[in-house]
Amino acid sequence: MAGRAEATGRVLSKREDDAARPVLALANISLTFGGVAALRDIDLEVAQREIRAVIGPNGAGKSSLLNVVSGLYRPDRGRVWFGGQSFAHVPTARLAQHGVARTFQNLAVFKGLSVLDNVLMGLAHRVRAGFLRQIAGSPLARRIEAENRAAADDVIRFLHLADVRDRAAGTLPYGVQKRVELARALVAKPSLLLLDEPFAGVTLGEKHELAAHVRNARDSYGATIVLIEHDIGVVMGLSDRIAVLDYGRKIADGTPDQVRSDQAVVDAYLGVAHADETELAV
Repeated sequence: MAGRAEATGRVLSKREDDAARPVLALANISLTFGGVAALRDIDLEVAQREIRAVIGPNGAGKSSLLNVVSGLYRPDRGRVWFGGQSFAHVPTARLAQHGVARTFQNLAVFKGLSVLDNVLMGLAHRVRAGFLRQIAGSPLARRIEAENRAAADDVIRFLHLADVRDRAAGTLPYGVQKRVELARALVAKPSLLLLDEPFAGVTLGEKHELAAHVRNARDSYGATIVLIEHDIGVVMGLSDRIAVLDYGRKIADGTPDQVRSDQAVVDAYLGVAHADETELAV
């Protein structure tokens, strides 16, 4: 299939075209709850292998935006694109098929299951062998199970969870459970990884450790990452680009340095405007 043309007139190959296309794009996304605007005309693009943060004060609309992207909320207007496919309402049940995985703001591990079994839950969509064939122990079912366990063990080692592989997730410290949830999202090697406040509730040391794991997930697994967060200090050192929401509107979008010095961002976080402030303290 012929690629699209650049402004120079050169026709891009399909490989170049795919590489240039955003992994995720939002256009004119608006969402209201009972007449209150949660999101207002949000446009956003996320490039391949980018760590793209969305930050803002409490109630700015960050989690609402992620819930639109993952199909939990249907926007009043606007569209979402995954790799060139357009949706007015993202099909939640088919997220994994589109290469999308996410974590949640409130920890969502299965506390009674082992770390291994929690991670294997991230591969449930891969099980194509029928129920009866699995009971019978068919070669296909055994092969799928072996492949899934190998993938789970790889990501468990990657996130330094091997020592607790067989322990019940609910017996582990909160910060370790956060890593278990990240492992479950990462095990299928998603092209787009959505992280909803992964640093909430953990210690400063755990934040730095988790930030390193997120960066390594991009570098080693090739994942494009959208990070919803309110801890601007961690985000500034982790992200390639940052979008800032306030009262459901996007008020800034750029590199960490650009966002740090944006007066609208300073005002949103401090709640007041200060003419002599030109940089956000982090």
